[in-house]
Amino acid sequence: MSRNTISAELTKVGNALLYVGALPGRYGSALILILVLVVVFSVVGAQFSLSELARWETSVPLFGNHLSMTGIAELQWHIFSLLVMLSGAYALRENRHIRVDVASARFSPRTRIWIDLLGDLFFLLPFFAILGWYSLAFVEMSFNFGEQSNAGGLVDRYLVKAVLPIGSALMLIAGVGRILRNIGLLLTHDSSVDSEENMS
Repeated sequence: MSRNTISAELTKVGNALLYVGALPGRYGSALILILVLVVVFSVVGAQFSLSELARWETSVPLFGNHLSMTGIAELQWHIFSLLVMLSGAYALRENRHIRVDVASARFSPRTRIWIDLLGDLFFLLPFFAILGWYSLAFVEMSFNFGEQSNAGGLVDRYLVKAVLPIGSALMLIAGVGRILRNIGLLLTHDSSVDSEENMS
């Protein structure tokens, strides 16, 4: 198998993993609209001094058997945590993550690929592997204790905490994908190839 063939295969597999990891974040952007609506409702409800909004018989996951303004306020940070943890891999795939662009702009495309590769290997993968591993116990503890709001808001808090290991897994998938893609790019004979032009 030739070097170019290996390079093409690595790039292809890497792009596929990046796509899979970024998929929830891509479609999860609709949560922004929901978050805006929840914030607006929370502000309006506070102005009218609303308290309990509805009550029902059967317990519903996250909401329990009632919905209050406290629950609406807590729902805001629940949705925000979903946005942050699900969209991280999407930002990584689209190269929208935070980086020192002033310094990065001075480097050649190949040097930037090397920096991304080393950063992913020594920082991104270890960090999210540790976060994902320890957050599993965090979620389990929340589930076993039946953790919920102390102010009569939302219940089943383990559901939102479960976003930590899920988001970490997505970042690990995307990170491995970007590593494979970048190795593939480094194996190419064309040193001017830019990683951003080989993501699709």
